[in-house]
Amino acid sequence: MSSFFPAVPVRRALCAAVVLGLVAPAWAADAPAHACPLGTFVCAKPSVDFSMCPKNDLLDFYVADLPTEGDRAAADTQVHADRSRSADGQTYELDGNASIRQLDQLIRADRFTYEQTSTRWTATGNVRYQDRDMLMSAHDGSGTTTPSQGTLNGVRYQLLSSRGNGRADVAVMRDADHADLTGTTFSTCPLDTPGWAFAAREMHLDQAEGVGTARDMTFRVGDVPVFWLPYATFPLDDRRKSGFLFPDFSYGDTRGLDITAPYYLNLAPNYDATLTPRLMTYRGLMLGGEFRYLFDHSRGMVELNLLPDDRESGGRRSLFHWDNSTRIDGTWGFSANINHASDDRYFEDFGRSLNIAATSLLPSSAYLTGNGTWWSASIGGDEYQVTDPTLPGSAAPYRRLPRLTFDAEQRFGAVFDAGVKSEFVSFSREDSLEGRRLDLYPYIALPIERASWFVRPELGYRYTGYDLDRDANDSPHRAVPIASLDAGMVFERDVSLFGSDYTQTLEPRAYYLRVPYRNQDDLPVFDTQEVPFTFGQLFRPNRFVGADRQMDANNLTLALTSRLLDAADGRERVSASFGQIRYFDEQRVQLPGRPPTDYNGSTYVGEVDFRFNDRWRATFSNQWNPNTDRTDLSAIGLQNRFGSEGVFNVSYRFRRDFLEQLDSSVLVPLSPSWRLIARWNFSLLEDKTLEAFAGFEHESCCVAWRVLGRRYVHNIEGDATNAIYFEVEFKGVGAFGQKAGDFLRRSITGYR
Repeated sequence: MSSFFPAVPVRRALCAAVVLGLVAPAWAADAPAHACPLGTFVCAKPSVDFSMCPKNDLLDFYVADLPTEGDRAAADTQVHADRSRSADGQTYELDGNASIRQLDQLIRADRFTYEQTSTRWTATGNVRYQDRDMLMSAHDGSGTTTPSQGTLNGVRYQLLSSRGNGRADVAVMRDADHADLTGTTFSTCPLDTPGWAFAAREMHLDQAEGVGTARDMTFRVGDVPVFWLPYATFPLDDRRKSGFLFPDFSYGDTRGLDITAPYYLNLAPNYDATLTPRLMTYRGLMLGGEFRYLFDHSRGMVELNLLPDDRESGGRRSLFHWDNSTRIDGTWGFSANINHASDDRYFEDFGRSLNIAATSLLPSSAYLTGNGTWWSASIGGDEYQVTDPTLPGSAAPYRRLPRLTFDAEQRFGAVFDAGVKSEFVSFSREDSLEGRRLDLYPYIALPIERASWFVRPELGYRYTGYDLDRDANDSPHRAVPIASLDAGMVFERDVSLFGSDYTQTLEPRAYYLRVPYRNQDDLPVFDTQEVPFTFGQLFRPNRFVGADRQMDANNLTLALTSRLLDAADGRERVSASFGQIRYFDEQRVQLPGRPPTDYNGSTYVGEVDFRFNDRWRATFSNQWNPNTDRTDLSAIGLQNRFGSEGVFNVSYRFRRDFLEQLDSSVLVPLSPSWRLIARWNFSLLEDKTLEAFAGFEHESCCVAWRVLGRRYVHNIEGDATNAIYFEVEFKGVGAFGQKAGDFLRRSITGYR
């Protein structure tokens, strides 16, 4: 595989894309606004776009004001013509703007013969037929208005309730909702130049059920037959229907040719299933399935994938997933997210993305939850499965079962808020210290908020006690008061910059925290870790997540935020924040193995977000540690939107001793039909490409296709895989191949 997909061409394609991304705004400046808002990480999947299609000339005789509802059989028949003749007063010959109308059904022709008693009609010359669902032209036709039936010969048709058109030798309208076509074609392409089409000896359309059936059906791309089916059914609208979905396929070094052929089962209006057999030429046949359900008080899905015998590694491979949400009543509900993989290399071997392949811990949880006007509670548990072969089993977090929480807050009088936060957990893990923990934090606060300032003093008391499965000191505890004062102001002024009017804010904020020191060396560490330092961390009463550690503090946070708001629409064009914690005492409480520190101040945190206009955005964040005189974290990002769909992203991410990466991606519309797409994610720390892909998209009226060449790291050891993705979408019908569109929406910020 690597012989025809080396890394260098991908880099060259990406470099070219980056250049196009930078110069594209010059020639796309007058293009319409981008459909996805600036800064959106994952854009919504767009609806099928038929804007490139020419107008079907059948629409030239479309009448827009015909009713779309009502009982046609109960409606009167209206007959019109410029001239009419009758020899017996029963049979009429009509010509000159002749038409017969019954509610939504309108038939027009150069000449009509109409029998008043039998309501039978015949039409010749420029026959045009319209009802609520179809628009047709024909050489000639005949039928009756009571009952409403008709037969047309030499037909060209256009569906009105959904996208689709075609031809038929004969079309028989049995009633308002059912039609039979013989020698027919169907496509969403232009009627006279179909890029693809279904051709069938017989086709039956049931608009009431939204289902079509065909016999002796061939699918053709251009003039080339692709497949033939003796019998097939297909949907006519958005209603679900059982049947094969378009297959997915790709190729990779570790799986070989990878083909998935899903079959959808519409079991009932409120539950369905999808069977997904997946053939991997290097590994074997994986059987998969998904069951979804939706009831009055419950919704969820169950998924199972099973490979009975993996040819590469041997043995059975499987993955189970259950996601459920149930509302028991207005107060209580139940939620579950249960996952289990057969082994720690499942995601590495079968994941189709870097994020999935790098899954290290697979979580499972189940909780009964309750919520009232002033309280919330939960009872349940959670655990993690290690799915990284480089991690030992002891790396898995503790199983928390059972786990109970109860939080409450109530306003007393007009000024005081009083509440409690509480948690009880039982921790268990093989070959580890086990035990139970109770954490209680009652508090009282006096929040005062006005339009331009706020003050919130709070006083609480935190008690944490343990019942441990060990001989010595099996009931340690910690009790500590916590006091804080949070205050801030907002100043505003009107400014004019570069010919535009803005409102500038200045928002100083101070946060004082006092927590006396308590020796916690005898307390275990079950589920506690230190939170990565961010701007929001400046205003937290604890730098640890989890109750095993409560930091000591005699700290004052000083921070300043300024915003620039567009006076015309109120949009935030610029925001900048800066802050630091000043320490008056040493920081004695630490996780095991880390010594106390005696810093005068924390890391300086700065964040800036520029939205120059609706097309350009730049972000910058930095953390400089004055205690080590080094930068701990830095991130820079730039995004440009150009044209209606073009987007260019480049970013740099750095966290000391953890990562340093460059990430760039681009989507460049080369023409209305062609688009270039590429991404390069490179680790400077490891001097290695983590992911690189490049490819093209092509779109026409009724067909879109994508092809990508991709190289990505697929496991924790850093091994790379080469893959080719190809997807073809026949608009209005479906797509087959690897779902490259979904992958690109996750990989390229702003891709649509």
